[in-house]
Amino acid sequence: MFTTTHTVHTVLKPNNRSLAFDADRIMKYAERIMEDFPHLNREKWLRGVLSKLRQSTVQAAEITQACIMTSLELITREEPDWKFVAARSLLTKLYKEAAIHRNYKAYPDKPYGDFYKLIRALVDLGVYREELLEAYTEDHIRELGAAIEPNCDELFDYIGLLTLSERYLAADFEARTMELPQERYMVIAMYLMHKEPANRRVQLAKEAYWAMSNLYMTAATPTMANAGKKVAGQLSSCFIDTVDDSLEGIFDSNTDVARLSKMGGGIGVYLGKIRARGSDIRGHKNTSSGVIPWIRQLNNTAVSVDQLGTRKGAIAVYLDVFHKDILSFLDLKLNNGDERMRAHDIFHGICIPDLFMEAVESREDWHLFCPHEVKKTMGWTDSNGRSLGLEDFYDEEFGQGLFREKYKEAVMNPLLTRITLPAIDIMKRVLKSQLETGTPYMFYKDSANRMNPNKAHGVIFCSNLCTEIMQNQSPTVVEQEQLVTQDGQTRIVISKVPGDFVVCNLNSIHLARAVRADVLDRLVPIQVRMLDNVIDINNIEVLQAQYTNQRYRAIGLGSFGLHHLLALEGIPWESDMAVAYNDNLYERISYLAIKSSMELAKEKGAYSLFEGSDWETGRYFEQRSYTTYDRKGEFVTTEQWQELAELVRKNGMRNAWLMAVAPNSSTSIIAGSTASIDPVYELLSYEEKTSYKIANPAPDLSDKTLWYYKTAFRLDQHWSIKMAAARQRHLDQGQSFNLYVRPDIRAVDFLALHIHAWRAGLKSTYYVRSQALTVEECEACSS
Repeated sequence: MFTTTHTVHTVLKPNNRSLAFDADRIMKYAERIMEDFPHLNREKWLRGVLSKLRQSTVQAAEITQACIMTSLELITREEPDWKFVAARSLLTKLYKEAAIHRNYKAYPDKPYGDFYKLIRALVDLGVYREELLEAYTEDHIRELGAAIEPNCDELFDYIGLLTLSERYLAADFEARTMELPQERYMVIAMYLMHKEPANRRVQLAKEAYWAMSNLYMTAATPTMANAGKKVAGQLSSCFIDTVDDSLEGIFDSNTDVARLSKMGGGIGVYLGKIRARGSDIRGHKNTSSGVIPWIRQLNNTAVSVDQLGTRKGAIAVYLDVFHKDILSFLDLKLNNGDERMRAHDIFHGICIPDLFMEAVESREDWHLFCPHEVKKTMGWTDSNGRSLGLEDFYDEEFGQGLFREKYKEAVMNPLLTRITLPAIDIMKRVLKSQLETGTPYMFYKDSANRMNPNKAHGVIFCSNLCTEIMQNQSPTVVEQEQLVTQDGQTRIVISKVPGDFVVCNLNSIHLARAVRADVLDRLVPIQVRMLDNVIDINNIEVLQAQYTNQRYRAIGLGSFGLHHLLALEGIPWESDMAVAYNDNLYERISYLAIKSSMELAKEKGAYSLFEGSDWETGRYFEQRSYTTYDRKGEFVTTEQWQELAELVRKNGMRNAWLMAVAPNSSTSIIAGSTASIDPVYELLSYEEKTSYKIANPAPDLSDKTLWYYKTAFRLDQHWSIKMAAARQRHLDQGQSFNLYVRPDIRAVDFLALHIHAWRAGLKSTYYVRSQALTVEECEACSS
């Protein structure tokens, strides 16, 4: 028996009972929560706990908090497992709170209460949605409750469980804990499957629960937070609007952005069609104020319309590098200069054709045009007679295509005004801004459009807030506004032609768990179904977004934990082995995702614009050398790809786009892994809380993995680009790919990274992260 001195005599329980303090009971508790960690020193832990209990009478909750804090204090690089001990103490706290608030007795071997009673009570209270009781009978819910695995709670480390409990678990209107972690996962599963056929609904919900509860995957933040709850939030992560060059279009877009931001979405806004500063308006010369005032208006929207009352909105604006306002656009976030031309709360990205990068390399001049003047002067039209600008074209092949032809036509037209300057001067402004602010993001438009499986139906102008979503876009246009009187009632009726307003629904594979458990074949189909179901369940206020979502049924299956997986597999980041591993792994995931979407199309029907797509023609598979014998994969044979391509042609695809790798900052923390495709930032980082810091070691940190966890700023970024390029071939959309640079990086080396990324076929780069710079992640894309 371990003995120590202490001052505590009495413990007060929540039910007003008092007990004599017994240190041996705490030691028995330690044996239970540390059962899986025999190498940790329990006596040292107990001394730490008792040292925090300084009164003769303490509350039971104070003992639990002392257990948590002591465990956190003991976390080091050498003993990272204390983070799991801290998590199990936090679980004790959550179990006790839920039992008190829901009026049941929690036991160590049975910490969860009656699941049906929870659903019934929270539906009656207005916390859960009625659909949970309408779609599932009491017997169904009790069967699902019996499938809950409390032991899965022990997979969480402390920061993961804390994040889940503080931000995602359902509480009542007095902010009291009601829902426990596995119940959150089961409610998400039930809600996402509640429109499935009655004879399969329960089994599919169990399958979705299996995927989430084992941390083989995570849902995106909007789905994690809102699924099954009767709240104002929605389930989709990302939206992209294309602003029409009209006063109505600009103000309508701002309203739409505000409505989506209020619901928790991350927004991208393409402004490349808006006329430049000094352009004419209805023939009046030099009257346009350009894009900057409208960006400042969006900045105000981001600040004033917060996301579900918790944080300011997150909006990214994009502009073409050939737009006349690009120079002032690049200075948007700088801390010096004219504040009337700044927008510090907005994020910005530039849309870059191959031709510009070629001009940078060869140190040639570059010309900037006003999109309104280009349309008016050049007279380009599409098959429907609509005016086209430079932004409507891209190069179909590397080094040749329509954009460079049209650009040269514009340059040769003497009637078209322009600003001319060396391309490298623009690039210098880009690099300066990136080192100071982390942005602008780089969107390589030609690469994105060349690899677009739906290029027959539109053009991709830009990406989203996190640079991983790439889908067809077009502006919504106000057609007419008229007074209409009917049955004695007069109404103002506004008619609009809906554009392609991009929506994307995200979730992500936990690579370090799912790959090593060899469950991808089972996991990916249920993930694709979950994402597809979000489309039918979600109710988006902005009607053109709802319309686009139904037409294309786009989803974004992503991944996180790449560095975690490489470390466990003993693969150095800076190696050809890592590049090949990325190539083969993401080919396998792509194959499974396409097969799953094809199977859903057989079951439920293809998306409405499948005909004419690269999926139907087979070009998608040829372009990536899947069916041509040019490149053989380790996990998928050419013959398997050929068979799948034929099945896709025959049965269709349920989803127009399938894969996008988001930043995963929050949900990768919940799963206890490395974020997205990023390298680990530090071997031991710290999460700041109000009164203390929480040490957070790299996942599965040990003497073995230590050698494979080379940290982000020590890595050669060219190896990161090589791995990203290997992945990019298999992603029909994009990836949130960060560059990590030192503040003293030479300009020539910094430029070389961008040239490499572009030439390697990356569709975008996200933040440039410097050790001297802190940037905010997008919460909505945290899948």
